Amino acid sequence: MNSQQRGEWVSQQANPRGTFLVIADTLKAWISADPEMTELPSLAEIMSHHHVSRGVALRAFTVLKQEGVAEPVPGGRWRIVRAGQQVDRRPLDQRIADIIRADGLEVGQRFPSASVLAERFGVSRPTITKALEKLEAAGVLAGGGQGRVRTVRAVPTREERS
Repeated sequence: MNSQQRGEWVSQQANPRGTFLVIADTLKAWISADPEMTELPSLAEIMSHHHVSRGVALRAFTVLKQEGVAEPVPGGRWRIVRAGQQVDRRPLDQRIADIIRADGLEVGQRFPSASVLAERFGVSRPTITKALEKLEAAGVLAGGGQGRVRTVRAVPTREERS
């Protein structure tokens, strides 16, 4: 690297407009290097690792979104989008309702806890709780609330889920 290139690199590092692009390139390299990677590091991790503000980290994530490399998911995380990958973009409550059929649950059976569902879908527990409340209001689930077990109240039909 000659002195002119080094000067341009340093000026880019000192300029927040260039920094978010460097961070986006770094994240793309991490994604390429790890085919098993499914979500981006958190904003806090990016801020700490690169010593940047939240705004700069968000701009890097926005670049990845514009390029179709990543997308935000409920709960504040960002999912990696890989070519040819099928991503279910239906509302979370509909995807949770599918568990009843997929797991062969019947009316009266215990439904998975918010913690289990949060891990399964990669979102926060409060996000899961909101989706579960929608299913309770629709009459699909019964129970719920702090320390109470949710049970299947009705098996949703395809029309109810669409």
